[in-house]
Amino acid sequence: MNTFAHRLLELYQSEPEAIALHLLLNQEPDKSITYSELIHGAAGYANALKNSGIKMGDVVILILQHGEDLVYAFFGAILNGSIPAIMPFLTEKLSPEQYRQSLISLFEITAPSAVITYPEFIQEARRAIKPDSSVRAVLISNQTKPQSEITSSYFENGLKRSPQDIVLLQHSSGTTGLQKGVALSHAAVFNQINSYSRALNLNPSDVVVSWLPLYHDMGLIAGFIMPILSRVPLVLLSPFDWVRAPQKLFHAVTKYRGTLSWLPNFAYNFCTQKIRERDLDGVDLSSWRAVNNCSEPMYWKSHQMFFDRFTVYGLQSTALTTCYAMAENVFAVSQGGIFKPVTVDRINQHSFLVDHIAHPAKKSDNFINMLSAGSPIDNTSVRVLNQRHIEVPDRHLGEIAISSDCMLTGYYNRPDLNKLVFHDGWYLTGDLGYVADHEIYVTGRKKDLIIVGGKNIYPQDLENLASDVHGVHPGRVVAFGVPNDSTGTEDVVIIAEVDVDDEIDDLEIESSPEYVQISDEIRTRVTRGSDIALRYVRLVKRGWLLKTSSGKVARSANRERYLTELNTG
Repeated sequence: MNTFAHRLLELYQSEPEAIALHLLLNQEPDKSITYSELIHGAAGYANALKNSGIKMGDVVILILQHGEDLVYAFFGAILNGSIPAIMPFLTEKLSPEQYRQSLISLFEITAPSAVITYPEFIQEARRAIKPDSSVRAVLISNQTKPQSEITSSYFENGLKRSPQDIVLLQHSSGTTGLQKGVALSHAAVFNQINSYSRALNLNPSDVVVSWLPLYHDMGLIAGFIMPILSRVPLVLLSPFDWVRAPQKLFHAVTKYRGTLSWLPNFAYNFCTQKIRERDLDGVDLSSWRAVNNCSEPMYWKSHQMFFDRFTVYGLQSTALTTCYAMAENVFAVSQGGIFKPVTVDRINQHSFLVDHIAHPAKKSDNFINMLSAGSPIDNTSVRVLNQRHIEVPDRHLGEIAISSDCMLTGYYNRPDLNKLVFHDGWYLTGDLGYVADHEIYVTGRKKDLIIVGGKNIYPQDLENLASDVHGVHPGRVVAFGVPNDSTGTEDVVIIAEVDVDDEIDDLEIESSPEYVQISDEIRTRVTRGSDIALRYVRLVKRGWLLKTSSGKVARSANRERYLTELNTG
C-alpha cells in the first residue's frame, strides 16, 4: 500500500543507518540525521500526540523554527495518522497582532486539533486560541523527546491510513491565503514524486540542497518530502540564514556535491547582486546539474546574469532549468532543461501585448525572450482556455488549466472555493500563458495574486493594512505588483486616497510633511503586517481610483493608470 507510513517503515527497516538529511544550523556543526534517528524523533511526537488524544485524520498545525523538531514533528504527525500543516513562525519583522489574527482565521477555517510550537511562541499560540476553538492540545517542542525503542505500535495509526486519505495540508502565505488549505492525499503526493522523479531523471547519486521554507510547496515537496521518501540525500539550510548570507547555499553545494536545487526567479538576481567575491573562496558549482527556476514568473535575463556571474565557479549553462508548479498539483506541472537546454522563445512584442498571440519574432521586430517551463510531467495534461473555457490554438494567450493524478483533494473545509476552481474536471489555475511545440510558457496571472520573492501576496491583505492608517480614506486603497528587472521579481505598489482640499495638487501631497507621514505609516504597517518590505506608496485625491461597474476598486485598471502616468510623467 502506498502511504507515507508504509514508505517510512520500509526505509527504517531496509537501511536505518542511511543518511536521510544533513541539517545546517547557524554557527553550529552540521547535523546528519539517519532514517533511524528520523523515526526515533518522529515517534516521540507521535507518542505525544497520541497521549494528548489527537486521532487519525486530525489536523496538526506546526509552527516551528528551522531545526530537528520541525522535521520530527512533521513525520510524527504522519506516524500518528494525523494531518500536518506547516505554518510560518513569527519573526521580528511581523506585527504580533496581525500574525495573531492570521492564526485565528486559520484555526476557524481549518479546525485543527493540535498545535506544536517552540517555547518562545507558546503564549502567542494560546492567545490565538478562542474558548470554543477546536484546538485540544498545544505541544511544546522542548518537552518532546525521541523514543529510545521503536515498536510496530508507533506505525500503527499511520499504517491504517489509505492512499486516498489526506496526508497533509499546504497553505499559502497571507491572512487570506491561510484560509485556503490545499488538501493532498497520500496517492497524489506519491503520484507526483513518481512522475516528477522521471522528469528530473532523479537517481541515487543525486544530492538535493535546499534553503527553501517548508511552509511553501517548493520547499515542502521538492526540497523535503521527495528526497527523503526517495532515499536521496538532502542538505537543508535555514531560509533565514540564506537571506542573510546567500553564499551559504553555494558552500553547501560545494561541500556535499549537490546536484539539484530550486530557486524562485528573484533568488537568481539576489545571489548575483548580493554575494561578494571574497565570500566565494573555495566554491565549486560543477556538481550542480539542475538549478530549477520555479514559483514565480521566470526571466531569461535573470538566468543570463546568474550564469555570467558564477560560470567561473564551475556553473554549467545546462544546469539552468525551469519548472512550472503549484500546490494544487502537489508541486510540478512541467519541467524543462533536464534532457535538453531550456527553450527560449523569441516572440514579437507587439503581437504579444496587443493581439495576445506569441508569434515568433523576425530579425527586425521588437521582441521578448520567453523562457519555456518545459513539457508537462507524466500523467499531467495542460490546456489553455479562453474566457468561455474553450481551448485556444497554440501560441494564443489564455488561462492555463490542468488535469492530473496529482490533483488536490480540495481546499480543506472550503466547498465554496472547490466549486469555483474546476471546470469539466479541469483545474483552472488563474495563470496566463500559451503552449508552443508541447511546451508551456507562463506569462502572468489572471488572478490578483502578487508574487514577491517567491511568496504569494494577497493584495486585499495589504489594502486592509493600509486602510487602517489614519488619514487614508477607508476602502479607497489598491495594491498591485509591477515587474522589477533589477531584482527579477515584483515590487508592490500601494495607492491610497486621502481627503485633501481641492486646491492642493499632487506635488504638494508628495512633499507635505503631513502626507509624507501618512505614506511612512502605510509602509510601516504593511511591512510589519505582511511578508513584504513595502517601498512604493502613492497618495492621491478622492476620486483618483477607478472602480468596476459593481463599485469595487479595479486593481488591473488602476495598475495600468499608474504605469501610464509613470511613463508619461
